[in-house]
Amino acid sequence: MRETERESTALIAESTPSLNLIFDLLSNRRRRYALYYLYDQPDGVATIEDVTDHVVVLETREDGADTEASVDERARNARIELQHVHLPKLEDAGILELDRRSETVRYWTQPSLEEWLEHAKHKELS
Repeated sequence: MRETERESTALIAESTPSLNLIFDLLSNRRRRYALYYLYDQPDGVATIEDVTDHVVVLETREDGADTEASVDERARNARIELQHVHLPKLEDAGILELDRRSETVRYWTQPSLEEWLEHAKHKELS
């Protein structure tokens, strides 16, 4: 296999984000939860709906939810916030590609981010 073919299979971001940017991206719980999910996907691709569902499950686990209505409300709020704030911010940082037409997200492997992401996930979800 040629070198370029191997590189194309590994979805790696071209530039390394600064430490300030990494910590800024990880400073929001919903962004971290979305990144946990995307990082765990074998091909780095997920629907916005799947990302939202994962975020809501983790938030509900952390905060608790009294009723199905409160979980539904959390899901609506999470989806809106992810679509309009968090996913675009991650896209602007070169961490993922957001396809609004197909409502999918493609995560670009970023080793410097993943080092801190794994540490945060271990501390937060263990």
